[in-house]
Amino acid sequence: MLAAGVALPLVVGVVALRVSGIAFAMVTLAVAQAGSILVLRNPSGLTGGEEGLPLVRHAVPALLTGVLNAPCWYWLALAYLLLCWPAVEWLMRSRAGRAWAAVRENEERLAVLGVSTFRAKLLAFVIVGGLGTLGGLVHLLVVGGAMPHLTTSELTLPLLVMVVLGGPGTRYGAVLGGVVYAYLDNRLLQLAGSDVVEGLSAVLRVPASEPLFVLGVLFIVVAFFAPGGLVGLVRGRPEPEAPVAGEAQHTTAAPAGAGS
Repeated sequence: MLAAGVALPLVVGVVALRVSGIAFAMVTLAVAQAGSILVLRNPSGLTGGEEGLPLVRHAVPALLTGVLNAPCWYWLALAYLLLCWPAVEWLMRSRAGRAWAAVRENEERLAVLGVSTFRAKLLAFVIVGGLGTLGGLVHLLVVGGAMPHLTTSELTLPLLVMVVLGGPGTRYGAVLGGVVYAYLDNRLLQLAGSDVVEGLSAVLRVPASEPLFVLGVLFIVVAFFAPGGLVGLVRGRPEPEAPVAGEAQHTTAAPAGAGS
């Protein structure tokens, strides 16, 4: 399964990375939609169709099955996080990580310097696919099976909200956003059926009883008023860098010569 999780991003990346911008988004979206339809069609009984596939419990350790062993699922998810965190940290400090940062800042300049931006982005595709496959295996063990909704926007949109809520472009933000989203999702679900919401007027009761609506509004508010997410609010706005001596002299001398 891990090999498939690396091979598929490799194939998709070779095709999708030939374009950029909105075309890139459309290609990846089309591939995801095709995969979702394929899962629902249940070719040769491989995907289980609308019912999905249950976990083959005799094929996994007994410690990871049964309600009484539910705490072990938490430790499994935590172990996955502790595996990904140093791996991503090391990657970002490596030569490949510096190339990714350069592609993000100015892809055209990097290409002029002779660096293959296509290879750099394709490598990111493959690595993310591998880490995502490991996460899928952990999710499979935690929930006890694979359901077709995992291939739809029902999963991908919450992941996007987690990143934007926590802070895009930061490792802390992804973790913090996931924790906050999971907490709010559970608390809002409980609040939707509580007496507090039932006692509100119809104007407030209807939206308050829909957790996804509340989370969507929160997503819009954060995206507009706190683009850096929760991490950005904690860090605050960065102070402007002081100009170097040569730049300061040039800036000072420019007005003096402007009138001559």
